[in-house]
Amino acid sequence: MNLWEYYSVDWLAMSLTFLAIWLIGNKNRNGFVIHIVGNLCWISMGFMAGSLATMVANAAFIAVNARAILLWSKPEQSIH
Repeated sequence: MNLWEYYSVDWLAMSLTFLAIWLIGNKNRNGFVIHIVGNLCWISMGFMAGSLATMVANAAFIAVNARAILLWSKPEQSIH
C-alpha cells in the first residue's frame, strides 16, 4: 500500500470534505465552497485512478453544492 500514490490529492480531498461537512453543520455556507474544491480534488484523484464513477459522481456533487450556495444566498421567506 502506497499512502502517497495519488500525490496526496486523495488526502487533501478527504480533509476538505470533512472540513466542509463540519462547516455546513455549523450553518456556515463557506462549507459549500470548500466542498466544491474537495470535489475538484476527488475528480483529479478519480482521473489518476482511472475511475469514471468517481469523476462523474463528484461532478454531480459540484452541481448540488452550487445549488445549495444559490439557495442559501436567497433571503428566507417568513411563513404566514
